[in-house]
Parts: sequence; structure tokens; C-alpha cells
Amino acid sequence: MIKNCAKRKLIITTFALLIFLITMTFPKTEDQITNVTITYTKMNPTPMYLLNKEDFVSRTEVSVKSETTIDKAKEIIEILTIDNAKSAYIPTLFTPILPKNTKILSIDLQDTTLKINFSKEFLNISSAYEEKMLECLVYSLTELDNVEGIILYVEGKILEQMPNSKEKLPPLLTRDIGINKVYDLTELKNVSKTTTYYIAKEEDYSYYIPVTLLENTTKDKVEIVIERLKTKPSIKTNLISYLTANTELSNYELLEQEINISFSPLLYEGLASEEMVEEVKYSISLSLKDTLNVKNVTFIE
Repeated sequence: MIKNCAKRKLIITTFALLIFLITMTFPKTEDQITNVTITYTKMNPTPMYLLNKEDFVSRTEVSVKSETTIDKAKEIIEILTIDNAKSAYIPTLFTPILPKNTKILSIDLQDTTLKINFSKEFLNISSAYEEKMLECLVYSLTELDNVEGIILYVEGKILEQMPNSKEKLPPLLTRDIGINKVYDLTELKNVSKTTTYYIAKEEDYSYYIPVTLLENTTKDKVEIVIERLKTKPSIKTNLISYLTANTELSNYELLEQEINISFSPLLYEGLASEEMVEEVKYSISLSLKDTLNVKNVTFIE
């Protein structure tokens, strides 16, 4: 009996010791949780201009993590470069355009002008895409708050002409270059340039395609933009504008950096959702900002 009791005590003691050793072997869960540091990276949706499947330069949004203007510009250029690691950030409907292996040799912001020195690979662009490449680059970078124009260099030399067509370029590239340009010119007098943003929808995804029209006319630019948004664009049949033919421009006031504009009550006629109303306002705002070079558009109800 005593022998059995001693045997039982020995088993219990051995088992307890085994449990203690197992407990000491594994790390404490509470300690692990306490020592974990979680870092959150804020991603900022940034307007960017990329090629869609039909090779139109299109306005969409891509998330970037940079904060300063220079760092944002670098990240935007990386995203615009073919086969760059960050091109994975691009929505599947769009493609980058800067030639593969293009590198930024230097970049500098002076006042509101961004100076970028590219490697020689920047010139490896086909004739069909050289103008679109400049449009993507200029329009994407001038979306940054304090960038109004860019000066391009290749291996330290200022880019004075297109790589293939040899068409001369102004030293300072701004949105004045236009985008997805359509020409309706019979002479070089009274040339008016307006840019209209149309809505495009693919795979339940909405984005905007701007079209710059150069034509011979003395008409008011605001009226031209509104009239164009009331009609179907000629370059692409499936672009959308929800502005109806009955919409009338009541009045507008053009100030230094903004425009106040009012319409007849028919502006929102037939619009079935708040989303469509916002898209109408956004199309008008983007169009007037580009055409008139203003920063703000205010709708007076």
C-alpha cells in the first residue's frame, strides 16, 4: 500500500514537472502581443493620366504613399513607367506609357516649375505614342498642388523637340499642350482651344476622358464647353455626358482664380441618382478648370 502510494506521488510529481517545462518552453502570448509594433501606411488617391484600352489618355486615380511634392512626382513617374514594380498599382483598365527602364537622374522644384532629368531610355518611345507620353506626364504632374509646368531634360540636355517627329516643343510644358487633341481648323486665325471631360464607363468602373478641341471660332469658351457637353463627342461613340440638350447656361462670373456659374433648373433633368448629378458637376468643373485655367468652380443654385 505504501509502495503504491509512493509510486502515485512519483507519477504526479513527474507529470507536474513535465507541464512546467512545457509551459516554460513556449513563449508567452501576452508578451508577444505587447511587443508587436504595427505600422500603417497612408495611401492617398491621386489623379493620374494613363492610356486606356483604346489608347486614349484618361483621367483616373491611383493610390500613392508619398507626401512631399518631389516624392509624389517620383512615385507618379515610376507608376507611369512600363514594367516598373509600382505599375501594379494601376487599375487593370489602364497601362503605363514611359519606356521601360527609364530612370530619373535628377528632379527639382523651383517655384511652380518641376525640372526632371531623365535617362536616355526616355527617348525609346514610338512615334505613335510620343505625344501621348507627354500628355500623360504633363497632366499627371500638374495635378500636384504646387506644380504648374514642367521642364524635361534627357541626360542633362533640355528636350527641345519630339523624339521621332522632331516637332519643336516649348521649354516649359503646361496643360496648354492639350490632350487627346481634335483639330477643326481652316486657318490660323481666331483659333480657340477648349478641353471637355467626358465620362467613360467600363466593367462598372467610371473615369474621365478629356478632349481638347482646336477650332476657328470667336465664341465664348464657357459656352463652347457647355454646348460640347450637351452633344455626343465625335472621337468616341461610348463616351457619356449626362448634360441634356435642354440645359441652359444662365450666367457666370469669371474671377482671377475661380468661376461662379449658374444654370437653368433643367441642369439635372432626367438624372436618376445623386451619383449622376455629381458626375455632371465634376465634368463641368474639370472642363472649365482646364479651359479657363482656374482653380475653383462654384455652382450657384
